[in-house]
Amino acid sequence: MRIAIGADHEGFMLKENLIMYLRELKYEVVDVGTHNTESVDYPDFAEAVGIAIREGRADRGILICCSGVGASVAATKIPDIRAGLCHDTYSAHQGVEHDDMNILVLGACVVGRDLARELVRAFVGAKFTGEERHRRRLEKIRVLEKRYHQQTIHGKQKEL
Repeated sequence: MRIAIGADHEGFMLKENLIMYLRELKYEVVDVGTHNTESVDYPDFAEAVGIAIREGRADRGILICCSGVGASVAATKIPDIRAGLCHDTYSAHQGVEHDDMNILVLGACVVGRDLARELVRAFVGAKFTGEERHRRRLEKIRVLEKRYHQQTIHGKQKEL
């Protein structure tokens, strides 16, 4: 499995630690930045991780900012991206199993290194169940995504 990982300046140190951990677990890592602690904007890295998944350069992603909230909001704006902010292992694996979550979002100011590693292990070890009820719900999400990724300009629908 190939994992894209990205972080803003607040998440940089945790990202570096998780890259080493993922490599220890024998995962291929696609590091989309940032590459230091200079101030940057989390939406840029949410986009980079999401695009890596959409383009097939990664199977899943990990995204890190201070709280995880902003990065989660940004990532979910990308079609076909199902990002979840998780601070407990149940959500990290259940999000994949039931919701086909493809990006784990972490708050570097919220979780420590050891918990982050547990969350990553739960996330990468989980598999989507493919049960009918979960597939049905994902299809409803796709319909919502398509419906609301349109913009109304002067009373007319226009694709973004």
